[in-house]
Amino acid sequence: MLSTPEKPEFDHPGSILYYKVDDIDSVHSVLASRGVTFEAPPHLVARMPNHDLWMAFMRDSEKNLLALMCERKK
Repeated sequence: MLSTPEKPEFDHPGSILYYKVDDIDSVHSVLASRGVTFEAPPHLVARMPNHDLWMAFMRDSEKNLLALMCERKK
């Protein structure tokens, strides 16, 4: 997914990497158990006609923002 920054803190050179996963809850759980710190648990971002979009944001060791993204079928 490519988009313009939504908030001033995201307006800097670089990109947010989104990792599309099938089961965001299990991937979140595995990564958290391995020491990944998330900004918040997986949460609903948008309701689309045929799926709901869920995301969970985390930071890498250089503080770059990364995200898990899941399209849950309705």
